[in-house]
Amino acid sequence: MTKATPLAASPQGTLLLLVRHGQTPTTGLVLPGRAPGLHLSDAGRLQAERVAERLSGLPVDVISSSPLERARETAEPTAIRTGLEVNLNPGLLECDFGEWTGAALADLYPLPQWQSVQHSPASFRFPGGESFQQMQSRIVEALEELCTAHAGGVVVCFSHADPIKAAVAHALGTHLDLFQRIVINPGSVSAISYVPGQSPAVLTVNSTLESLDGLRSA
Repeated sequence: MTKATPLAASPQGTLLLLVRHGQTPTTGLVLPGRAPGLHLSDAGRLQAERVAERLSGLPVDVISSSPLERARETAEPTAIRTGLEVNLNPGLLECDFGEWTGAALADLYPLPQWQSVQHSPASFRFPGGESFQQMQSRIVEALEELCTAHAGGVVVCFSHADPIKAAVAHALGTHLDLFQRIVINPGSVSAISYVPGQSPAVLTVNSTLESLDGLRSA
């Protein structure tokens, strides 16, 4: 009788959590971009505390954040709960909106270029700023480096709506022209599992309510 060969254990995946910063006084009104000095509102600070509570059941290995104030402030409660430092990573920065930085959204909506932003972003570059292709390449490279450095662990990244949407689209294999269909709300968490030799698995997108401790087993 032939002895059965034991099955090899499945490799432990790296759990990547992408957190959008909490609400600010200009959320939904202005395209703030990388302009300094924008802080969380009271509602945003509550969202940051809620994120820390939801992450409390996970063995977090590293916390990385966009250098902008609103992202760092969202990361702080999680850093306090875990006892970890917040590592600033320029790869997690908001898209560089160039000449549109600080513009009121109501003034941008009527522009013909805004239709390109919404319907053909893969070919759009902000005047004097970054293209969506550049933004996606930047954040995907940063996330891959973090997941490689902390393979098998739990990586928490605090970033911004458009970069997170672009990273989720990449993990899903979705063309960048369709990434605007993904919704990423302030204080939300999106989770991706990376296993060596396999395609990424998107576990949840834009989660704002439930506990996240079950994601490790998933």
